[in-house]
Amino acid sequence: MLVIALLVGFGLSYFALVDGRFFGAYRWGAWAARPEVGATAPDPYTRAYLARTGTLQLGRGEGVQFIATEDSDGQALTRACTYRVAGSTPVAAFWTLRATTPDGINIAREGTPQSMHSNRLARSNSGVAAIHVGTPLAAGNWLELDAGTGHFQLVLTFYDASFLAGFGASVTALPAVIKEDCA
Repeated sequence: MLVIALLVGFGLSYFALVDGRFFGAYRWGAWAARPEVGATAPDPYTRAYLARTGTLQLGRGEGVQFIATEDSDGQALTRACTYRVAGSTPVAAFWTLRATTPDGINIAREGTPQSMHSNRLARSNSGVAAIHVGTPLAAGNWLELDAGTGHFQLVLTFYDASFLAGFGASVTALPAVIKEDCA
């Protein structure tokens, strides 16, 4: 019984820190966010997540980060493939998209923009932007990755976002992460 209790306890703790879906994290398609990260008194699961990652986070009034570790079909993001991030975004004064290792190290190719910014994107007539992410040259908006290998994550950060007032209720859609091709 003691072994089972320890396995269940440690297993649930690991799940709360990694996935967190039932412990303060929200998911929309491929994207996940922890809105309590910037709160003045975060819940215990959020505090444990912050201690585990050790990253400096935005305050709740400053914005929120959404992280995608897999594409919209549930497959892990890998540098061997190219992706298209396309669709509408919630209303925000400004947003950025960057690619990082799971540890948070930016993997944009040196000498290129390190992230995509909402104020410098080519958009369709309907106002929707598509961003290509990968190592091969792509037309339009392109976030070029370095030539490394392995998994990565996309970090979509909204600054001064009006949808944060009723977080969860007003996030209707986030862009899809679509796998285009693999080497």
